[in-house]
Amino acid sequence: MQQSDSYHTIRSEACTEIKIKGSKFIGRAFACEDVARAQEILNRIRKEFHDATHNCYAYRVGFGKHLVFKYSDDGEPSGTAGRPIYDQLKGQDLTNVILIVTRYYGGTKLGTGGLTHAYSTSAANTIKQAGVIEQYVTDRITVAVQLADYNVAARLICQIGAKIVQSDFADRVTLVVEIRISLREKLMNDLANVTSGRARIV
Repeated sequence: MQQSDSYHTIRSEACTEIKIKGSKFIGRAFACEDVARAQEILNRIRKEFHDATHNCYAYRVGFGKHLVFKYSDDGEPSGTAGRPIYDQLKGQDLTNVILIVTRYYGGTKLGTGGLTHAYSTSAANTIKQAGVIEQYVTDRITVAVQLADYNVAARLICQIGAKIVQSDFADRVTLVVEIRISLREKLMNDLANVTSGRARIV
């Protein structure tokens, strides 16, 4: 079974704020493509909100068998903060994102149910503001075509949804093409057909 080459992530960074019984919950979402970047963002937010009562978070990076995730209650009762944030990310099947909810305690205890609801709501609001987009895993291949075949090859590459990122015109034309992994074989077959086998993958 072929693994999907598409995934969902946030469209942009986002920041939201809600107040519940005096406590302030600030949700922030950031794109991140690996654990190191997620940790870097987390450290920055912890420093920025060093006076906060809690900086709870969840992140998911990678996808398929390479998916990595982590969440933390940061001192809140177990299961009331990090997991609800994570569940919002997982529920929308988002990856390559870290979502941090910072809490400033307002003097009134919310109880475990109240906390879970607050962190979940903050996370959901932040994802909604960030927006969700579909992204694709791509590969770069180098294609050599004859000069006479360049126009038809370039048109086909565009029609299939790929992108020429580099062109080198000499005796033969060499094209570096960025394409979705799932469309790579189709592109190679279609190029061979439209150029009567003259196009080749370098």
